[in-house]
Amino acid sequence: IIMHKKELKYCPYCAGLFERRPVQGRPRLVCTACGEIYYENPLPASTALVLNERNQLLLGRRSVDPARGQWCLPGGFVEMGETMEQAALRELQEETGLQGKALGFIGCLHQESRFYASIIIFGYRVAALCGELRAGDDMEELCYYDLDRLPPVAFETHRKLITRLREALEQC
Repeated sequence: IIMHKKELKYCPYCAGLFERRPVQGRPRLVCTACGEIYYENPLPASTALVLNERNQLLLGRRSVDPARGQWCLPGGFVEMGETMEQAALRELQEETGLQGKALGFIGCLHQESRFYASIIIFGYRVAALCGELRAGDDMEELCYYDLDRLPPVAFETHRKLITRLREALEQC
């Protein structure tokens, strides 16, 4: 069951009440006072797929919900003023202590989320350049795994990005 984030009740422009109305073929939040339409858009997130010198993939065990205690790729939400690639590199540093360089784009996928309703996730293959590997921010543990012996990965989009990485490596 997909549970969506809390729905807004008040217009951020005039504080009037929102109601759902059909607009442009979709039910949308419309302010009953000023008529402003509030477009609900997916949140952009970005992930780093880091391989070490033995072609093992870096995963982190999450210290927060969603998926607390489960393994995933380092990543998180894109902030204002940064590109998807910059977000992947920033999140890598925050969560793992590693600074990296993007080597290539792996893919872009959509995910429904119980916490955030809808997320678009961008995956980048990243080379770790420097830094000391240490769990930080949303991670409690970090580990490199052989691509054919990964632990269960929490998010379907991360599993799909890992599959795309494997396919790209096989073509080389």
